[in-house]
Amino acid sequence: MPFTARHTLFTQSFILICCSLSFCNIGLAQHPNVIFLLSDDQRPDTIGALGNDVIQTPNLDRLVREGSVFTQATCANPLCVPSRAEILSGQTGFRNGVHVPPLKPDMKHITWPQAMKAAGYNTYWVGKWMIAGRPSTRGYQESQGLFSSGTKPELPQFDDAGREVTGYRGWVFQTDEGQRFPEQGIGLTPGIEKKFADAAIEFIQREHDKPYFLHVNFTAPHDPLLAPPGWENNYSPKRMPLPKNFKPQHPFDHGNFKGRDELLNPLPRKRGDIKRDLATYYAVISYMDQQIGRILDALDKSGQADNTIVVFSSDHGLALGSHGLMGKQNMYEHTINVPLIFKGPGIPQGERFNAQCYLRDLYPTFMDITNQEYNPAIEGTSLMPVLRDEIDEVYPFIIGYFKNSQRMIRMQGWKLIDYPEANEVQLFHLGTDPHELKNLVTNPKFQSIAEQLREEMHTWLLNHGDPLAN
Repeated sequence: MPFTARHTLFTQSFILICCSLSFCNIGLAQHPNVIFLLSDDQRPDTIGALGNDVIQTPNLDRLVREGSVFTQATCANPLCVPSRAEILSGQTGFRNGVHVPPLKPDMKHITWPQAMKAAGYNTYWVGKWMIAGRPSTRGYQESQGLFSSGTKPELPQFDDAGREVTGYRGWVFQTDEGQRFPEQGIGLTPGIEKKFADAAIEFIQREHDKPYFLHVNFTAPHDPLLAPPGWENNYSPKRMPLPKNFKPQHPFDHGNFKGRDELLNPLPRKRGDIKRDLATYYAVISYMDQQIGRILDALDKSGQADNTIVVFSSDHGLALGSHGLMGKQNMYEHTINVPLIFKGPGIPQGERFNAQCYLRDLYPTFMDITNQEYNPAIEGTSLMPVLRDEIDEVYPFIIGYFKNSQRMIRMQGWKLIDYPEANEVQLFHLGTDPHELKNLVTNPKFQSIAEQLREEMHTWLLNHGDPLAN
């Protein structure tokens, strides 16, 4: 039996044992409320408490201090719809049907919010909706501040750099039934994160007769980049540091050279363009951080904080000049690595865990927390054994994939990226080259490592239904 298959069987058996444990093991007699905060396109290096000494994120810093951080959390498929489908389904894109266009999920089994509802939770949705169906068809009982696609505006809109807007064109606030409110703004607006926070706070301030699962999806810091109110001049483009792996151009077509994100700035990338965009990008994140602070303050004032687990993450990162790229459709650390913070009852304070994990692990983690029977259709793994200091490692390696153009494995400090369509391969030693600048794949000394990584990756992809692995 391949190592990956043995590991999968062990993991599923372990989770079955974990799910049979009483929730009292993490210190509570009843299920906690859950607030899941998800940003959009946020690089993992954009939180002050995690090492960025330029950006201002006092509220995310608070979550880091008062909670636990997974420093190697991974978005397996770095695109909005596939990533969010993995979060809701607990499955890979190969299993849930959201790997390649038309990106419509085949979620025949119970989704994460449906599982929370079955455990006795009220389930609430706020913010961006970008998965086929509606919140109500995926397990959310009520929506507020729902922001989704609409009609493309007749006149073009422009971002702060004067570029014509190509992201979120025509999106509007609406009800789950489809009633639209264009008077609240068409497309992204500078203060939109406040509207999401307002909706979340309204849910929090209600009288609750049962625990609730509140899923808040911000649009920040996805483009179009618009300076939010109060943050127009906080970050000087001239003083913005470039990413350490900034490059004017990627050495080859990685499979998305003509994608919308990559066309936001011309090639070769100019330092001034990237600094300008980073300044606005940081401002948008800082404004979102303010709104997260308002949510946390409302939670404290409600008296519910001691019985609420808050989780913060992002659907994927973003290049924004790193490696000569602009978008998220790549396998570099600035994109596949995502912030993942837990805070609340039973969560250690001030801890950092380097266990590799996926966003799709959130679903089984909360099945564990709510003491539900393990769903065998889920391909993720509970992270609670790590938080309980029972194990140090969840997976021996991490796999990433984007359409048919990219496959990746990260294992024991090494990363191999295969580009089947470009016929290119990269090998990085992350321990000595964390910014992935030195490709070692042609070095004879590392051929055996590259072969081992490729074999492990191929076996995993074959076992999980990747059509390219056949």
